[in-house]
Amino acid sequence: MTSPADIPDLSNLWMPFTANRQFKEQPRLLAKARGMYYTTVDGKQVLDGTAGLWCVNAGHGRSEIIDAISRQAAELDYAPSFQLGHSDSFRAATAVTRMMPAGMDRIFFTNSGSESVDTALKIALAYHRARGEGQRTRLIGRERGYHGVGFGGISVGGISPNRKAFSGALLPGVDHLPHTHDLSRNAHTRGQPAWGEHLADELERIVALHDASTIAAVIVEPLAGSTGVLVPPKGYLEKLRAITEKHGILLIFDEVITAFGRLGAATASEYFGVTPDLMSLAKGISNASVPAGAVAVKREVHDTILGAAANGIEFFHGYTYSAHPLATAAILATLEIYEREQLFQRARALSAKFEDAAHQLEEARHVIDVRNLGMVAGIELAPRDGAPGARAAEVFRKCFDQGIMLRYTGDILAISPPLIIEESQIEEIFGKIGAVLQATA
Repeated sequence: MTSPADIPDLSNLWMPFTANRQFKEQPRLLAKARGMYYTTVDGKQVLDGTAGLWCVNAGHGRSEIIDAISRQAAELDYAPSFQLGHSDSFRAATAVTRMMPAGMDRIFFTNSGSESVDTALKIALAYHRARGEGQRTRLIGRERGYHGVGFGGISVGGISPNRKAFSGALLPGVDHLPHTHDLSRNAHTRGQPAWGEHLADELERIVALHDASTIAAVIVEPLAGSTGVLVPPKGYLEKLRAITEKHGILLIFDEVITAFGRLGAATASEYFGVTPDLMSLAKGISNASVPAGAVAVKREVHDTILGAAANGIEFFHGYTYSAHPLATAAILATLEIYEREQLFQRARALSAKFEDAAHQLEEARHVIDVRNLGMVAGIELAPRDGAPGARAAEVFRKCFDQGIMLRYTGDILAISPPLIIEESQIEEIFGKIGAVLQATA
């Protein structure tokens, strides 16, 4: 148990996406992290089953990244990115480009996934305006989609609690595709479900309603993570790509979670063989050691915007901390680790073991679905009558007490460990989840 001496004053911090009153009654405080483990303030080790928040893909406390950040802080702690630059910002852009699909070789740096999404939406609007089609302003998201917490992101996003409190201030001219989750047809699917490709045809209905000449972009997560691990049906992303190309609509992949190895490839685009026009990035780009994000842009989109502008600033957008020196140092060190240790290939090799371990819980108490792809799995639980989400929240707390860190959304548990995980640790994670489920009412 955490002693009172270990706990600071908790009253001043308003915690994000947290039941603050409940947390502060029984706080879970982390003090250290190394490799696959966190250590709590009272010295207990907790196996990280979620790569922090889907982001610590190379494991915690990597000395190469720590050293790179330290050297950079001593050498150049900050450099403005407006009308000035520093060498590592260009080197980092080149390094990111090497991991992107062919042709997506223009990089705009941000500081988070939320900023990356809003930046991608702005780029899409700027592209059509540069082409002389400024009337293309409508944006299409998807139900249950999560695209961060900027007003652009929650507008195209489709998670109700994130939208309802701000419903009067969401962007106008936004529509949504249906989500792809269907328990009655796809429960306990290993990998991509066979049913659901036709759901992409809903885009044609939206096009018919609004006319393609008004639509700027469609944004989807190739694999939806934060909403509870929704794996795209076979053929679904390919059909979305074909429809958007047919109507001159840009396709944006939100790869904040899926990029940098989560599916056993550099990007989900590479994994699925479907290349979007824009890609939002964050999380694993810096191994979460420094806040960092980016948008990867097809050269044609970039060149169109720059080519249509008069002399001077071509795109009126950016952040004080775009390409921050500490962030670019972390990005360069992180991407070098991924390549040197072949962590994406390692993730692909471990995926079958991970899948088998996850699906051993199909018959576990309360489990109504297990779904997976690459190094990510979702375990959906039957909700308690009148208390949706309560069962998963209890399992989360009990697993933490047993030394396993998970994520949960509603009644869905999510597992997405660092890519350095060992087979024995995979077994430990799912074994302890099973034991906790058995002991949970």
